[in-house]
Amino acid sequence: MSSIFITGGAAGIGLATAERFGREGWTVGVFDVDAEALAKVKANHPGFITGTLDVRDPQQWENALAEFTSHTGGTLDVLDNNAGILVEGPLHEISPDAVRRQIDIDALGVALGAQAAYPYLKKTPGAHLVNIASASAIYGQPGIATYSATKFFVAGLTEALELEWENDDIRVVGIWPLWAKTALAMNEAKSTKTLGVRITPEQVADKVWESVHPTRQDKLLHRTSYSVGTQTLVLGNASKFIPNFLNRAVNKVIAQ
Repeated sequence: MSSIFITGGAAGIGLATAERFGREGWTVGVFDVDAEALAKVKANHPGFITGTLDVRDPQQWENALAEFTSHTGGTLDVLDNNAGILVEGPLHEISPDAVRRQIDIDALGVALGAQAAYPYLKKTPGAHLVNIASASAIYGQPGIATYSATKFFVAGLTEALELEWENDDIRVVGIWPLWAKTALAMNEAKSTKTLGVRITPEQVADKVWESVHPTRQDKLLHRTSYSVGTQTLVLGNASKFIPNFLNRAVNKVIAQ
């Protein structure tokens, strides 16, 4: 039976992904820092394997993956690096601790997860590392600058590991949603107003499912990015072809 380990899995996109894979008969691991939310997940989905994980702590990563894989014969098909936080506001108004916390969870936590999962993914044929990126990494976003910067980190890490792990038969992909209908989107960032919050967690979960069931063309082209929603697809593709000053102008209208 195939297995997926999901960080930040007790709510929002993480929970929708857990439910999507659970319906397909996968062994699902839901790990989070929110004990109350985890208890609800366990009550509603007794077949899920749940546990506490602070993605900033390497030892907790080791312990959580060891616990989960004790139920899977030591293998892991998919690690879904989903956990993330967002603190909005101009950078000069945000406390240094809030800046550090975003970087530690949204960037460092993803890298630590990749490190910890590597031995398990390596011994599982056709394994996947899935990193939840963001449309905020298409162009730096004012008002959520640190969050946006961490997603640039996630995009770069995804591309680097896709090459680094190719010979280990580990496919590495990034999922690129715009604002989804989760607690993360409940903020005053201008882009939530100009673009709207149109994507559901279930749409993102479907894209995660698609990414770990690649077509032959996806494999041949070494596809690393999966956009969620038409807006993300259009903005992402446009940014690759239009001059930087136009890209800046578009993002200024959207986000500032």
